[in-house]
Order: sequence, then structure tokens, then C-alpha cells
Amino acid sequence: MSAPVLVGLEGGVLTLTLNRPDKRNALDTPTLDALHAALERADLDADVRVVAVRGAGKDFCAGADLAELLASAGHTPEQNELAALHMGGLFIKIRELPKPVVAVVHGRALAGGAGLATACDLVLSTASAQFGYPEIQRGFVPAMVMTLLRRLTGEKLAFDLAATGRVLSAGEALAAGLVSRVIPDAGFDAEAGRVLAALAATSGSALALTKRQFYQLDGLSFQEGISLGAQVNALARSTPDFKRAIAAFLDK
Repeated sequence: MSAPVLVGLEGGVLTLTLNRPDKRNALDTPTLDALHAALERADLDADVRVVAVRGAGKDFCAGADLAELLASAGHTPEQNELAALHMGGLFIKIRELPKPVVAVVHGRALAGGAGLATACDLVLSTASAQFGYPEIQRGFVPAMVMTLLRRLTGEKLAFDLAATGRVLSAGEALAAGLVSRVIPDAGFDAEAGRVLAALAATSGSALALTKRQFYQLDGLSFQEGISLGAQVNALARSTPDFKRAIAAFLDK
């Protein structure tokens, strides 16, 4: 049996490829286990500078594995809450990882697959990709992705997408705030590779501080945000990367 997630490290980029193309890379328990383990490796491995999440085959990810989801109907609420938190914990782990995580999306990113993509710090999308939360059309609720969806798009559009399950084109997803960049299909892999390489070449300490401050700003007042910025600014000045980069610039 092939691994549910293929893991490869090259040039500082740890690539995690969802590897269930016959199931449109649906997220079952072994796949979630493998993603959790890979992110833990990324956190501890100094050679990892950036993480890329991809999908094998025609699609990025169709969401939760429906066969596993149907089987869960006979489980207790407590069991199902723990199972749901297994996916939710993955979103939290992505956000807490002090290294950028980039979703490299082609084909369809639906339901939990859209959640996985948008939980990443950057979402690079082919122009032909599609994004959506069609759980409602299957008698289900986009519960584990709603926090992300509402924060990214705002109330009205988020409710529209959650309540209707309509699917967005890549361009619509970009306008909605779900996608960072839309790249033409022709040359997509090369351009995505350039973005990942640029991130991997950036100061690791500066990226870590940038990511931490960015998400810590959630819920802070303007004054609190400025105060946090001053603290991060002061910390950044003490890092070896800062000292080397400024010295090198001044020596030009």
C-alpha cells in the first residue's frame, strides 16, 4: 500500500503530497496522521525552511473521506468530536508552525480540502482550480472550516458559501480572499517553484517573527497591535540574520 502522503525535502522546501488520487486525495485518518507527523518534522528539522502542500492526480483535495465519514454516524458524539478535532488540530498546527506553509493548488479544493488549503499561509492556485464548501449539499455542515472561511471572506460571503455550497473559480476565490495568487496553468509548477525557492532563501528568523506577529494581531486593538509591533521590531534587531543582512547591505 502506498503512503497516504509523500514527503520530500529539496532546497529547504519540504513538500507534502496528498497521495490518494483515486479518492481525489480525500482526508482519511491515515492521511491526517501523516500530515501531523510531517508538520512535526518540519518544526524540528532545521533544514526545512518552508512547507509546500500539494495533491497527486487531477485534484488538490476533495475534503473528508466520505466512506469514513458515513461510518462515523454510528459513533458517539464524543468520538466524533475527537475525530473532528484531529482535522482542526492540523489547521492549528499549520498556523503555529514558525515556518511558512504554502498550498500549491490545482484542480478542485473542496470542503475540508478547501479548509486545508486556506489554513496555509499562502495559497498558490492554477487559473483552472476551483474552491468550495459543498458540505450542505450532502446534509452536512462545514463546521471545521467555518472559522477560516468567516475570517478570510467576511460574514455575508462566508454565509453564502457555507449555506449554498456553491463552487468558486480561482479568480473568484482570489477576489474573495481565499487565494493569494492565481497563476496561469501553463508554467504553474515553475512559477510556484520560484515562490517556494524565494521563501526558502529568506531569513528564517525574520519569517518566523513575521508569521507569529501576523497571527497574534487577531483580536488586538490598534494600540495593542502597535505595541506588539514594537516588541517584534526590537526582537528582530537582535537576530544574527538581521545583523548579517544590514552589514552586507552597508558594505555594498
